[in-house]
Amino acid sequence: MAIVKWNNRTPYDPWKDMRSLQESINDLFEIDRSPNSMGLFDRNVSPAADVVENENEFTVTCELPGIDQKDIDVSITSNVLTIKGEKKDSHEEKKGKFYKKETWSGSFQRTIALPVDVEKDNISAELKDGMLVITLPKKEESKPKQISVNIK
Repeated sequence: MAIVKWNNRTPYDPWKDMRSLQESINDLFEIDRSPNSMGLFDRNVSPAADVVENENEFTVTCELPGIDQKDIDVSITSNVLTIKGEKKDSHEEKKGKFYKKETWSGSFQRTIALPVDVEKDNISAELKDGMLVITLPKKEESKPKQISVNIK
């Protein structure tokens, strides 16, 4: 009589190989897999951005320390603001390995969806002291209007 070892196999998962491939690609590109990570370009090594809406405009402030103006590209298409750029590594190559490295370098892209139309001809952007400030005026039809109500 032969003794056969019982093997409790789980059902075949066709997506297991795809998940394994995705993990390998993430490791290759050092993509952060935290829940706040948005994708290859929008990840937490990209510059921080704040969007403030007031009655007449949106103001987008983006931290870009160490990035030259010529390395930044700002565009808007269909109410989606895109900020692209590249931060070059300012450190010379040193022998040895980093004990701790918190700075980052490389290409980045931030995309910000705006809830209303903006006047594309009147957008302004200014880079000063490592802070990019983009002013996006709202179109007239997007601005809130005060309507008086007559009570009879």
